[in-house]
Amino acid sequence: MTARILVVDDIEANVRLLEAKLAAEYYGVLTAHDGPTALAMAAAEKPDIILLDVMMPGMDGFEVCRRLKDDVATRHIPVVLVTALDGRSDRINGLEAGADEFLTKPIDDMMLFARVRSLTRLKMVIDELREREASGRRMGVIAGAASRVGGAGGRVLVVDDQPRQAQRIVSELAVEHRPVVESDPEKALMTAKGPVDLVIVNAGAKGFDGLRFAATLRSDEATRHLPILAVVDFDERPRLVKALEIGVNDLLSKPIDPQELAARARTQIRRKRYTDYLRHNLDHSLELAVTDQLTGLHNRRYMAGQLEALVRRANHGGEPVAALLIDIDHFKKINDGYGHDVGDEVLREFAVRLASNVRAVDLPCRYGGEEFVVVMPDTRLTDAERIAERIRTHVAGAPFRTSGDKDLLQVTISIGVAAASGAEDTPEALLKRADEALYEAKASGRNRVIARAA
Repeated sequence: MTARILVVDDIEANVRLLEAKLAAEYYGVLTAHDGPTALAMAAAEKPDIILLDVMMPGMDGFEVCRRLKDDVATRHIPVVLVTALDGRSDRINGLEAGADEFLTKPIDDMMLFARVRSLTRLKMVIDELREREASGRRMGVIAGAASRVGGAGGRVLVVDDQPRQAQRIVSELAVEHRPVVESDPEKALMTAKGPVDLVIVNAGAKGFDGLRFAATLRSDEATRHLPILAVVDFDERPRLVKALEIGVNDLLSKPIDPQELAARARTQIRRKRYTDYLRHNLDHSLELAVTDQLTGLHNRRYMAGQLEALVRRANHGGEPVAALLIDIDHFKKINDGYGHDVGDEVLREFAVRLASNVRAVDLPCRYGGEEFVVVMPDTRLTDAERIAERIRTHVAGAPFRTSGDKDLLQVTISIGVAAASGAEDTPEALLKRADEALYEAKASGRNRVIARAA
């Protein structure tokens, strides 16, 4: 797994050293020697990771990181602060500025590359979600972009069998989050499938293997995207690397620093909320792509795909499939006489009546305008005709209330019915027969059902 990495340092020798190490591992490397150049390159080049020195003249790394995280175009890029500073306050400042990690010089190559691989995986997921969200906005099915999300008020699951350490974590997090403790890993797995924003696991637990617990979270579809913060002993370097390899998002060293705990938890919760926002928009755009926004029924695009599969199955000896093509009689007169707002009310009310008079397996769709289609799996022509008559009777039997119950409209429908012949039939031929039957129903007086055999 490769990536494009922006290395930022005012000392040329440091830049060249990192560039050589990264290039040897087949990473693409961009370089900058000051804060303003780094900001411009990050916005223009969109690197996958930024390795950012702290001690730079003019604009230091903390300020560069803050500006990167304040910019909607770059805030999703992981930032690793690289510095000779090793003080607690510097580490906290870096994390609170939005940095994803804080590495000290001389850089431990094993930890550097483990971090780079872990952050690259994260960046790939976010990039894919962002790209799909952008596509949804271009198509008009997603309005607006993500605003900056907060990292407070999170639901945190602490998985630890050491009561004193767990209680310290809970006490610190309870200031701005809602933490709960679970010492039993089996119960913790069930809790993690609920509304949880962050899991903090003790990698050095005595009664269970913390890393195996983390790996189980990653392998379960229900918890795969949960951020995991592992409490570890930084002297156990191979175990740290293994934690990152199995998908732990961040590491917290023992003894636990309260401010560092708070900063790392806040960062992970903020990122989860951002990716949740992107996933929600993706799900919403997919739903809108197959749903008619006025009636809430499936649209023509979705209907075509489902009908094609059902007709193909019927042609190969599977269950029969039927289709109803429905037209609201004299709908133009409703629009012309009462206005399009009333026409929309009629369409919505008809969609409700249609959906309530077909079976759970049937697929009612808006075909376009005032035309609707019902795709009926495992249905023969005579059964489809009977259901069509039930729909027609229900529509004609009670007037439609519109405009705040002031007006009562008598609405009727005409229905054409057809069924797949099973002899190399096609969706187009099936719908054409239903359309011919519908034309016959309208020509013979409307408010009736006509079935057309193959």
